Amino acid sequence: MAPTDGPGPQPTDGPGRRGSPAPVGGPGRRDDRPPAGRPAGEVTRGTTNPNRLRRVDNWIAATCGDLLRDARDPLVVDLGYGASPVTVVELRARLAVVRPDVRVVGLEIDPVRVATAAPSADPPGLTFARGGFELAGLRPVLVRAFNVLRQYAEPEVGPAWRAMTGALHPGGLLVEGTCDELGRLAGWLLVDPAGPRSLTLAARLSTLDSPAALAERLPKALIHHNVPGTGIHALIRALDDAWRNAAPYATFGPRQRWRRTVEGVRTAGWPVLDRPARWRLGEVTVAWAAVAPPGGQLTTRS
Repeated sequence: MAPTDGPGPQPTDGPGRRGSPAPVGGPGRRDDRPPAGRPAGEVTRGTTNPNRLRRVDNWIAATCGDLLRDARDPLVVDLGYGASPVTVVELRARLAVVRPDVRVVGLEIDPVRVATAAPSADPPGLTFARGGFELAGLRPVLVRAFNVLRQYAEPEVGPAWRAMTGALHPGGLLVEGTCDELGRLAGWLLVDPAGPRSLTLAARLSTLDSPAALAERLPKALIHHNVPGTGIHALIRALDDAWRNAAPYATFGPRQRWRRTVEGVRTAGWPVLDRPARWRLGEVTVAWAAVAPPGGQLTTRS
């Protein structure tokens, strides 16, 4: 039975609870030994599809490209890739355009999944290992954790962020979010050790009826806060209103309509961080402060 992606507790594509960072040491791995004990998390059902994560992959290559190019050790972790390694293979191929010697490690808790992925390995650029939120003792410059946290209670999001960002190489980043089964709708956060920086929403514009559909694919940190009076609810409503106002531009295609939509919310005062080149791909990125849940309970700080 395939997992669903609704707002409540659900199966995910990767590891789960009880993550905690390990001491930081040299590059690549936080010490010279593999981490002791069981990986931090729980085995879950992990269905996926080819090209499901293409939107976030392409965004990572464009937005985090300088991070990869400047890294002495361009190590990337894909956390919780699920029952098939296909999205890890795709991530490696897309990032290799930016940094040909990038090393991508796919981490899963279930040793059977790791063994199943082994024939797809292409070391040193692509390998697979057991690991959870502790990142198997690795010290990457970038972590992609997609469709992983949606199953967990909101109070568990902060500890999971802390575990992952605590394992990053200095200056490293976490990209955490979710998408639908075919990757047509997605939302993700860019997170550093100080906390989230931004929220990106992305859609396949040719099938987008309304920006309101993106509310179903918000990251766990935001999905339960999409209620009147919150920043994320106001953003979704502003996008929806601007989309309706831009209806005349539909004659020129969905890209033009979306561009006018994003221009409309930016003109209304929303802190849009990206440029039209990203808008034409069906994306919009806003500063986290504009959508952060009230009370500031979500943080990477303990």
